[in-house]
Amino acid sequence: MNIFQNSKWKHEYAIELNNRFEILENMEDEDNIDNNINTKWENKTIIKETKQQLIENDESTETLKNRWYNEECKIALEEIKKAREKWLIRGRRVNEEQEYHLKRKEAYKIIRNKKKLYIKNVSESIED
Repeated sequence: MNIFQNSKWKHEYAIELNNRFEILENMEDEDNIDNNINTKWENKTIIKETKQQLIENDESTETLKNRWYNEECKIALEEIKKAREKWLIRGRRVNEEQEYHLKRKEAYKIIRNKKKLYIKNVSESIED
């Protein structure tokens, strides 16, 4: 999610960055060469940390990505992984291959249905 799309976040982000950089400027420089590299690295991490803190502190934040993905989907994908490992370890036998393809088919069906249901619910809520 792009925090700059929200004007409240944009303002808070700018204030937070200014505060952090003021603290860095007030610190005394000991080694110019080493400190220059460290300062650049610290600036980069400060920007990332500030953005992450801003997102975590906002209770209204919800990621738009994969809200439909739940524990059932996760279990289905883990079963695919186990079936594939079993098939590969045992020398690619026909039975294990069929089991793997069956698990894969079932898992993708579960995932597809969860996603369709989520999209249907979202579209219905928008219509209301």
